Amino acid sequence: MSVPRFWREIESRYNLVGSHCKITNTYHYPKRSFNPEAGRESIGNMEDYEFKGNGKVINSTVVHQAQTGYEMFGPYCIAIIELEEGPRVTSQVVDCEPEIVKPGMKVKSVFRKHISFLPEKKMCADRAFAKKQIS
Repeated sequence: MSVPRFWREIESRYNLVGSHCKITNTYHYPKRSFNPEAGRESIGNMEDYEFKGNGKVINSTVVHQAQTGYEMFGPYCIAIIELEEGPRVTSQVVDCEPEIVKPGMKVKSVFRKHISFLPEKKMCADRAFAKKQIS
């Protein structure tokens, strides 16, 4: 990934911003400049859309062997999450035991900052999903 592309996509990654096609009324994540379903007509008819961050788990797996430098965070759960608006994203599920994450579980997007103990990485930030509290 080139540096300019990295900086262009920061908002999209941290704020869960995708796109909405006004022609087909479909949502896409990550952002697209056109909708393959609508073809050429969608060019100029795509708008930025910030997803609400609510979704449900479609499938998940528990990672027991964490990457070097992140052993303290393991084991952790990675899941395919379907957002309310339709798109599916792959993300870590946090704030619950990895073993309780099951298909159909409601989740909510959260933003986390954590400090890395590796000398080359001072701080990391990521977007993850947490188990949604039933209210």
